[in-house]
Amino acid sequence: MAGAEARAANDRSNGSGAAGAGSPGSNNQANAAFLTKLYKDMLLIRRFEEKAGQLYGMGLIGGFCHLYIGQEAVVVGMQAAIGEGDQLITSYRDHGHMLAAGMDPGGVMAELTGRSTGYSHGKGGSMHMFSREKNFFGGHGIVGASVPIGTGLAFADQYKGNGNVSLTYFGDGAANQGQVFESFNMAQLWKLPVVYVIENNQYAMGTSIARASATTDLSKRGASFDIQGERVDGMDVRAVKDAGERAVKRARAGEGPFILEMMTYRYRGHSMSDPAKYRSREEVEKVRNEHDPIEMVRHRMLDNKWIGEDELKAIDAKIRDTINEAAEFATNDPEPDPSALYTDIVR
Repeated sequence: MAGAEARAANDRSNGSGAAGAGSPGSNNQANAAFLTKLYKDMLLIRRFEEKAGQLYGMGLIGGFCHLYIGQEAVVVGMQAAIGEGDQLITSYRDHGHMLAAGMDPGGVMAELTGRSTGYSHGKGGSMHMFSREKNFFGGHGIVGASVPIGTGLAFADQYKGNGNVSLTYFGDGAANQGQVFESFNMAQLWKLPVVYVIENNQYAMGTSIARASATTDLSKRGASFDIQGERVDGMDVRAVKDAGERAVKRARAGEGPFILEMMTYRYRGHSMSDPAKYRSREEVEKVRNEHDPIEMVRHRMLDNKWIGEDELKAIDAKIRDTINEAAEFATNDPEPDPSALYTDIVR
């Protein structure tokens, strides 16, 4: 299990699996450095998605576009809980997952605008980007499709004996799909190293979970398969990381799948074409003002005097520059040659 040993060393070196932000025994300097990294990662996603929304409104992004604004703590916290070689797969609200995995903002934005240097050479668009190098296996447009594929990744890991874990993301709407339960059964039967991350933003495609699900505690959805689960504050990146570490450690030790239900919230509509009239503006503003994942980290660092306002402004300015450069690149890069229409096709 050399891979597992290397991953354990990597976890100790990057703070994952050890005393992290807010953990007993961690020193203030380590807390400050680690929280600053999480803050930067979440802010990068937020600024990227804001820019993507602008470009969509300008007609520079076509097709569907599902923004991740409000849910940043989930993927950033989970990425802090895994090690080198672990994989992730998700559904169509996927830009945040790509960036958290380390994919280049320019390449992601170029794919959104249909350019040849995009991660899928301009052919996949928002919902279908991949990076084998970063162990990101998509973006999938079919509701619930990520679950059996992510379970298959875990099966491959177990077969190879490489010690890797598969993070398999899906939403509260997809939690009612039949293929999800088939995957649960297989994963528990064979004790596959998979962590199912349910991003419960409470409205699926536009219907409240209370109206769509007979049972609304999705952490218990694996009970009939004897799969344990935990409900987590998905707006608190520290809570996500802590729960993620426990689940990943368990899966890596051969104890089988685990379900993490992340209670989160999307500020925008389901997609850019959704006016989100099924909820009030007051409801959205209340979450923004009282439980925003980025603001919570910001206030914690300021309250502990781990960082100053000027430094925070400088971080934001640098990230905005990065996103603006990505957008400039993505709107000026050449579109694919028409001949490319016939390449990468399985006959």
